[in-house]
Amino acid sequence: MPQKICVISFDHWNYDYHIATTLNSLGHEATHIKIGNYKHKNLKDQVINSFSKVILKKNLKKIKRQDYIIECLNTLGPQDQILVINPEVIDLKHHAKIKKHTKRYIAYLYDSVARNPIEHLLDGLFDSIFSFDKNDINHYGFNHISNYNYLEKITSKIKPSFDVVYLGSFDERLLKLIPIIEFLKAQKISFKCIIVGKNKALNYIKEEYGDVIEFTQNSLSQEQLINFYRSGETIIDLIRDEQTGLSFRFFEAMAIQKKIITNNSNCKNYDFYDSNNIVVIDKKIDIKKTFFKSNYKAIPKNIYYKYTLENWVKKVFNL
Repeated sequence: MPQKICVISFDHWNYDYHIATTLNSLGHEATHIKIGNYKHKNLKDQVINSFSKVILKKNLKKIKRQDYIIECLNTLGPQDQILVINPEVIDLKHHAKIKKHTKRYIAYLYDSVARNPIEHLLDGLFDSIFSFDKNDINHYGFNHISNYNYLEKITSKIKPSFDVVYLGSFDERLLKLIPIIEFLKAQKISFKCIIVGKNKALNYIKEEYGDVIEFTQNSLSQEQLINFYRSGETIIDLIRDEQTGLSFRFFEAMAIQKKIITNNSNCKNYDFYDSNNIVVIDKKIDIKKTFFKSNYKAIPKNIYYKYTLENWVKKVFNL
């Protein structure tokens, strides 16, 4: 029987709307409430919010974003299920209001609890909490699920321009990228790196490596991101500190059939792991040249399907 399902998230990178799209394709009535869509109505509201943050230490925009969720749910009517992604962005009072609109209230954590604490939301608020982080699953008893492959499988080939590509935010992972760049340069392996954002604490890296890394403050669209990954034979994946779960890079690589260089050893515990396609590195970078010369090995269909978004929504929503 078709269900009414609502997905609530900030959705910085436009991954989450694919969940609602997939649910709709399966015959359900799904809606995505994107918290990030809320904007100040006018300049006056913007000035008042700035004053409130500085003087009263209260972010009115954050409160109004949460009120926006309730307004949307009042318009949508009762839901069979509501999924909140990264629930820490919503305070407990608003969670209680949201829960009244549904029969089943569930959460999915894109980040570890160490990075985004949610202990204040664990006292019976959610009917189920899903996580991709092994440590959190073992410690808190969350339901395990990985991130998902939101892309259709891309079989058409384009000639890559680089052996290796990397795209990431301007954060602590940049420090982990430098040794890899030095290794690739020494091995005469072509590469391109794009760093998005601004972090003054890491500006010395920009000065030192600005000739081989492109720095930009403009986020890439999902289409631009995938086209960039397709421009390389291999994608670099670097995990953040205090994270064990697999990033979306693994699943995007599945869809576009690209190899991965990663510092996340946890990938070896997954059934899609193949040393031909994935090489795990540690502090000492040592990648055999045969890895770059061998062709990508296709993942068996039954394993590939396990990580599709269609299978993901069936598991999370008990469909």
